[in-house]
Amino acid sequence: MIRSMTGYGKGEYENGSRKFTVEIKSVNHRYNDISIKLPRFMISLEDKIKKAVSQKIYRGKTDVFINYSMEAGDDVEVKLNESLAQSYVEKLNVLKENFGLTSGNTLDLVARFPEILTVEKVEEESDVLWETLEVALNEAIENFIHMREVEGEALKKDILAKNQKIREITDSIKERSPFVVEEYKEKLTARLAELIEKQMVDEQRMAAEITVFADKCCIDEELTRMYSHLKQLESILESEGSIGRKLDFLVQEMNREANTTASKSNDITITNATIELKTEIEKIREQIQNIE
Repeated sequence: MIRSMTGYGKGEYENGSRKFTVEIKSVNHRYNDISIKLPRFMISLEDKIKKAVSQKIYRGKTDVFINYSMEAGDDVEVKLNESLAQSYVEKLNVLKENFGLTSGNTLDLVARFPEILTVEKVEEESDVLWETLEVALNEAIENFIHMREVEGEALKKDILAKNQKIREITDSIKERSPFVVEEYKEKLTARLAELIEKQMVDEQRMAAEITVFADKCCIDEELTRMYSHLKQLESILESEGSIGRKLDFLVQEMNREANTTASKSNDITITNATIELKTEIEKIREQIQNIE
């Protein structure tokens, strides 16, 4: 199914006291550029996250935001520096003995010294974190792809409508093209008759020039290729996977045929039709810049 390159998806998963929230958003980009933003203590999971995303998202500038939270107190641990406390107690006892000092509560006093009791964040194993994160990530990817597909279908419908418009314009050019040479022949023949009467022209040379003109202004090949491109475009839109680059190349070829047709034309009706043709092709080109 055709996909847009812009999209947004969100996924959440809570397992006990742990909770992950994953958000994915993307915009147009020529290549597949994935950026992961996550808490520093989870940096070891970055490659695994990027691999999971790149397996299902093929093109665009994609940002993945990961937020991790735990219930208050579950993610911290109070640690005791026992050897340091031992040293403080010994020194306090020395002060008592040498100076006759007294204290009502040695424990309360020792606890006030720095580095005796410290609060540290609990470091969880990456495998444990991944079990919870993967669920939220997959949900975000699924929602993200769904939004891309919805927008992609709208793009597809619009492109097919423009493709049909191009076909109709091409049909009109095809109907008109045979008359271009005939009209030119009639004009030259009339002029030739006048010049022959005055003995001012070589009849054989004039006939040769008519033949050369007919060959130069023939656009049958360009029209045949244009019809082929239109059919290919419809086929590509029905295919799976990343199709944006294929469409981009195809539209370049369509534009080339339109330019050649315009350059060969010596007829105002066909010239105006090719201008309209190029306008519709440009509209398609703008649309496919947003296709994955």
